[in-house]
Amino acid sequence: MTDQQERPQIYLVTPPEFELSSFPDQLARVLQSTDIACLRLSLATRDEDRLTRAADAIRQVAHDADVALVIDTHVVLAERLGLDGVHLLDGSRSVRSARKTLGADAIVGAFCTNSTHDGMTAGEHGADYISFGPIGGSLGDGAHAETDLFQWWSEMIEVPVVAEGGLTEDGIRTLAPYTDFFAIGEEIWADADPVAALQRLIAAMNG
Repeated sequence: MTDQQERPQIYLVTPPEFELSSFPDQLARVLQSTDIACLRLSLATRDEDRLTRAADAIRQVAHDADVALVIDTHVVLAERLGLDGVHLLDGSRSVRSARKTLGADAIVGAFCTNSTHDGMTAGEHGADYISFGPIGGSLGDGAHAETDLFQWWSEMIEVPVVAEGGLTEDGIRTLAPYTDFFAIGEEIWADADPVAALQRLIAAMNG
């Protein structure tokens, strides 16, 4: 992943479920519509066979568009399938192990909810980026990532930061000055026209 530019970059996240027969074409249209920094395979299942088939279905689409492909949680699958890295969901706890397994060139990201301490620890352990969220709504425990977290992080910490979860046009407009990436997934896949939905969100980044 790359450094912040004038506006945040798009970090695209797959739907939690998709049809292997149709989603790759839909994904290709989105990847061709604008610059995408990274793609994350984020399925609800833990079944390795299903994850492997899904990764096989979208890997070439991503690489044809010159977009890195990472996978949620599964360090072993990331290595086995030759993916570009892993997105860890347990904060800083697995970062060091994932980095050791995947090597220095792999992308290792960490979702740290709204904990700056966890984010800083993950960065110290070798994470390439830290993800905070949700922005809109909350997790079951009420956790929510506020704007001032991103403002503080952007001023104090060099590790790139990703905003994700429950993104709206207003939320994106507010956070755009303070985040390096927006992780966008269900916000567009739930729309009948994902390309148009993505363009609306990009417009919000530009003010």
